[in-house]
Amino acid sequence: MSHNTIKDLSIQVDLNGLSFCILNRTEKQIEYLNTIAFETKLNPSEALDQLKAELSTNTVFSDDFESVVIIHQNELSSLVPTSLYDEALNADYLKFNTKILQTDFISHDTLKTTESVNVYVPYVNINNYIFDTFGSFTYKHASTAFIDSVLALDTTKNTLYVNVSTNALAVVAVKDKRLELYNRFEYHSKEDFIYYLLFVVEQLGWNPEILDLKLSGQIYKDDDNYSICYKYIRNVSFTDKNLKYSLNKKLNGNPNANHIILNSF
Repeated sequence: MSHNTIKDLSIQVDLNGLSFCILNRTEKQIEYLNTIAFETKLNPSEALDQLKAELSTNTVFSDDFESVVIIHQNELSSLVPTSLYDEALNADYLKFNTKILQTDFISHDTLKTTESVNVYVPYVNINNYIFDTFGSFTYKHASTAFIDSVLALDTTKNTLYVNVSTNALAVVAVKDKRLELYNRFEYHSKEDFIYYLLFVVEQLGWNPEILDLKLSGQIYKDDDNYSICYKYIRNVSFTDKNLKYSLNKKLNGNPNANHIILNSF
């Protein structure tokens, strides 16, 4: 790599898979994008083994990086209004909606786009390995990147943004450019998928004939989840691309499927 070339690396860690993205800041272009899906859900130790194998064998990671970002994607997170947040109560915020251990390390992100703090459990073994490999780095929760990315869009109509991962969907509700709701649900069928979406719509008091549903992540026009959404919600489309950088034409990754990591820089 030229000494005049500045590159950033972003890695998204999920127990169902890994995603990698390299931004060439000098050329203002995403030059590498790749996702590795695991055959089964792994534990954090097994996920680390997969990460080590990929970083040690793929030559694209041998470059010098100006910055490294790790995105932790899991169900172990909770949003707290900034006005009510107390770091000493991190465990209390999480214990009401997720199972945590007394030994879990708890971190938090301050969201850029709304007066909220995201409290979550990162994969500490991943963080430790990244520090040993690259030195200083930053990390955040996937929901932080997702919420900040959609609130940066010019959304005036009642809109549900849904990011789909393996057996899970993250839902952000936006009204008049304000965050109304964030939640995450695990699903195992298309019926589960639409049930949770319609449940959110009902709780918000929104009309499925009028609202906009914007989809991103692992969902495509020809799959069952998309079809059942279209059956019950009138206005269904994919999330608008609002990338700050161009995409290298040689990339194999689908920008919509990689919405979160592409908006992590």
